[in-house]
Amino acid sequence: MLTLTVIESLLGAASGVLVGLSLSLVGGGGSILAVPLLVHLVGVPLPHVAIGTSAVAVAANAAASLATHARAGHVRWPCAAVFAAAGVLGALGGARLGKMVDGQTLLAAFALMMVAVTVLMFHRREPAQERRVRLSRENAPALVGARLGAGALSGFFGIGGGFPIVPGLVAATGMPMLQAVGTSLVAVTAFGLTTAASYAASGLVNWALAAVFVAGGAVGSLVGARAAIALSRRRGLMTKLFAGIILAVAAYMLARSFAAL
Repeated sequence: MLTLTVIESLLGAASGVLVGLSLSLVGGGGSILAVPLLVHLVGVPLPHVAIGTSAVAVAANAAASLATHARAGHVRWPCAAVFAAAGVLGALGGARLGKMVDGQTLLAAFALMMVAVTVLMFHRREPAQERRVRLSRENAPALVGARLGAGALSGFFGIGGGFPIVPGLVAATGMPMLQAVGTSLVAVTAFGLTTAASYAASGLVNWALAAVFVAGGAVGSLVGARAAIALSRRRGLMTKLFAGIILAVAAYMLARSFAAL
């Protein structure tokens, strides 16, 4: 599918809107939403091409969402830099392993991990929204450990990594969800670019589809960033919304995996 029909272009752009909305609203869900949309809605026949194409699109959409959150002051740059740097190495190694594994197996395994993340998020109390988190000797080791794990998961599953990154940031630093969402987008962008480069080198990216996906994602990013600010005024609501989205997507992925058996 090197060229796109009008229908494929419209469906690709609409999918991008949904992914951009998710990235700006909760800092995750990009590739986990993008891959099923590309396969089941747009009609990309090969899961690994869908993963590679989504990595390109999600990295670009995450960068757009990051710019919006950065202007609003939601990004904690020192924490983001520490989190993203070594995670890129994990993403490279994870991407190499992920391309050796069947696509349906990857999605099923990640769905199970998402369920575990959901349980942790529902049982965690939301810190005060006005708290300002800083990089320190106390939280730096936890950030280092979380970034390595998130980077490896990002590359292995072909995802931007927002779902494991946001809980990792909250657990390591205690930062409020809105700050975690904004800060996570630095790592999502870095991990997505790393994974995209690996898949592109293997010829597993549909560039025409990625372009229309990015265009739709830019629109969704603007809407999602504004909605995130509004939701953050209600303490704990973003945490519950984030966990609910994870659980819903995990259930969908597990259902598709069992249906494929």
